[in-house]
Amino acid sequence: MTVKSVSPPEAQALMKNGAVLIDIREPAEFLREHVPDAISVPLSDIIAGKSIVGLSVQHPVIFYCLVGSRTSQNADALIKAASPASTLLLSGGISAWKNANFPTVEDKKQPLPLMRQVQIVAGTLILIGILLGYTLDTSLFLLSGFVGAGLLFAGISGWCGMALLLAKMPWNKLKN
Repeated sequence: MTVKSVSPPEAQALMKNGAVLIDIREPAEFLREHVPDAISVPLSDIIAGKSIVGLSVQHPVIFYCLVGSRTSQNADALIKAASPASTLLLSGGISAWKNANFPTVEDKKQPLPLMRQVQIVAGTLILIGILLGYTLDTSLFLLSGFVGAGLLFAGISGWCGMALLLAKMPWNKLKN
């Protein structure tokens, strides 16, 4: 089933006429930054079958994520969750919204998205392994190889030990 996508200006006009904007990213991502007046309903809740209460049949529901991938890949689940209201997807997600110079609500006290943290830590460890391998001992190149193997395993299996470890760190506790 195909769902119509709307541009940020179209979405903003629809919102002025009563459309509901729903952010399907995880709560930490929503708290870090979201579109004003958006409602947070994580995709994981939608896939688990939790219903979205209070939707009007008279107004469309517009779903968005970071860049539009999660919404387009899960369009069928989003249609089902919004039923009987009409379903639209924000083309390009919050990134397109920001590129259109529309405002967002940002709270920099909230942690960075977990995958960005994984990228930062993995990149740092690989760089350290290379630098130490060239300057101290060639066996330290193994650090870079180990991190690369971990990333490969995470990509294939969907299980990322580094992400699980980072999620438990004190800076990743949501702040009120």
